[in-house]
Amino acid sequence: MCLGGVFYYNLFKWTFDEKLKQDIIETVKVYAPTMRNGLLKSPQAISFEEWDIMQALAKDERIAAILYLSRAGKVRWHKESRFIGRSWDEFQKDVPPPTDAIGQAYLAKLPKVRQVPKEPLYEIAIPFSVRGEIIGIIDVLVSKAGADVLIGSAMRKYIFGAIGVLFLLGLPLYFFFHHYVISPMETLRDSVETISLKNFDLRFPSKKDEIGDLAGAVSRLLGKMKMEIDGIVNRDKKYKDAEQKWWRSLLTTIVPGKEYVIVVDENNNILYANFELSGGMDAKNIHLLDVVDGQQQNLLRLVGQAFETPNRPVEGETVFRNQNLNVKVLHVGESSEMNRTLIMFYPKPGISM
Repeated sequence: MCLGGVFYYNLFKWTFDEKLKQDIIETVKVYAPTMRNGLLKSPQAISFEEWDIMQALAKDERIAAILYLSRAGKVRWHKESRFIGRSWDEFQKDVPPPTDAIGQAYLAKLPKVRQVPKEPLYEIAIPFSVRGEIIGIIDVLVSKAGADVLIGSAMRKYIFGAIGVLFLLGLPLYFFFHHYVISPMETLRDSVETISLKNFDLRFPSKKDEIGDLAGAVSRLLGKMKMEIDGIVNRDKKYKDAEQKWWRSLLTTIVPGKEYVIVVDENNNILYANFELSGGMDAKNIHLLDVVDGQQQNLLRLVGQAFETPNRPVEGETVFRNQNLNVKVLHVGESSEMNRTLIMFYPKPGISM
């Protein structure tokens, strides 16, 4: 509606402005034969017929001022009688022309219209010629106030009409979009926000439209995501089970039965232990601190040193399972996402377990 208002305002303005200019030119052309005869018969003084025409034009509410020049460039008529009979050069000193319309009309021998700068006026200069020779010029200042009133009236009618159309068409369109577009989209948004990462179910009623197609696409995407995540979880579980078997086979072979071994992952969860954990716990999802309590500060310090010097064993002494044992800690792995820590307890020389 706003864009239409701008368009129609400029259209109305151009239409009424052009109509105003053309009306003034056509009005003067109606009197042109009489004024041309007067200029030819009496070049020095205005005739009674010309005087009546000037008076009639002066009463036109659209015309703000009139200047009538003869062939010799003298003022033939002006509303102020003191200028009548003066030459064009003298007249310009007292009343400078607002534009160059007179000069352009004299050179082109055609009517010329110019906008008066910073004023709601047009200057229209209309020459009278005989056999291609200029015998006189009438110059009128035309006010655009009347045209502005008509434009304002037309714009008010447009605004009232546009508001009426807005109510007649806008309300049904609003209810249509709210029922068939906005409300389903809000329902879809709420359904997406309530999606659980455990089942990835999209709870949205089936609809045979574009929004229903969108909901179906989202549901299919969630299904693919669930399959990918389940696949990754299963692969991780299989990999962890395989790694536990690998550690069990390896360490059972190379570690004597009198030594204790613990293998932990990057989160310090136990992957393998070659002994039965306290409380019947198995080596799955058990944290290192569940086996080694916080009182064994020496052991925790050795583990910290192993983290700081990966791939290099750190040795020391600690108390484990109520025994004074030597301990060796080895941290392997170059990245934080994939590393392992091997903790091995073994008896001191000369001490049997």
